[in-house]
Amino acid sequence: MTVQAGLRDDNSNLPRHLGKYMSVHLSVVGSSPAWPNPGSAQSGYVVDSGSGRLLLDCGPGVLARLRQLDGGWPTVDAIAVTHFHLDHWGDLATWAWGSLFIGRDRPKPELWVQSTGIKQLTEFGEWMGTPWMFERAFELREYEEDVPFRTAGLEVTAIQLPHYQLRTFGFRLANETHTLAYSGDSGPSERLADLARDVDLFVCEATLLRGELDAQPRGHLSAEEAVEAFDASGASRLLLTHRPDELPLADGLELAYDGLELDV
Repeated sequence: MTVQAGLRDDNSNLPRHLGKYMSVHLSVVGSSPAWPNPGSAQSGYVVDSGSGRLLLDCGPGVLARLRQLDGGWPTVDAIAVTHFHLDHWGDLATWAWGSLFIGRDRPKPELWVQSTGIKQLTEFGEWMGTPWMFERAFELREYEEDVPFRTAGLEVTAIQLPHYQLRTFGFRLANETHTLAYSGDSGPSERLADLARDVDLFVCEATLLRGELDAQPRGHLSAEEAVEAFDASGASRLLLTHRPDELPLADGLELAYDGLELDV
């Protein structure tokens, strides 16, 4: 098992504004699993391509942290959601409400959800008494499996992964020179290696202490299973995430935490 913990230095000496189309910057906004670690937000990762900012998932606590980091209302250009478990999308509801009162004069970010996802958002809005809440707040878009789409200066490809019985995707992102893969939530699958094939950074969930503690069908990975997927992928760097604070982690493995900033 080989884990590269160092940052790639292709553009490490360039000012951020000169790194456009050269580097990709990742900001970990929230890194908690389905139950929040103490003081931590749930899933949320901002990817800055140099020409746009894409938020991957938007779990509870992410909006508050973005407001703090951005000095007011969030300034992301787009949001892409892997699946509809609450810890990966819940703050879209609070974002929609806030945009009615605070962010109404700002450009609406694109919101990318899986096919049939717009209908599901409308149903969520109906359940909350406002079926129009998401379309008022966001430019709604749907992605298709294995069909690249462009947003926030990035090409994004969604690859379906196993997560209990819920339809779930991981994302592969690229600009002209750099690549990043994000697992979202996933059980063991050969498709994880395909998702992260030769990328510069693989952000992969590692929720479990041991795989046999999961339900059937599987929905999450142990750290060892995440490392196996990383080794099979040929990716340059592994960043584990979505892990409970209570679980140990082997030396040499890199773990995401809220506030982590790195160049891909």
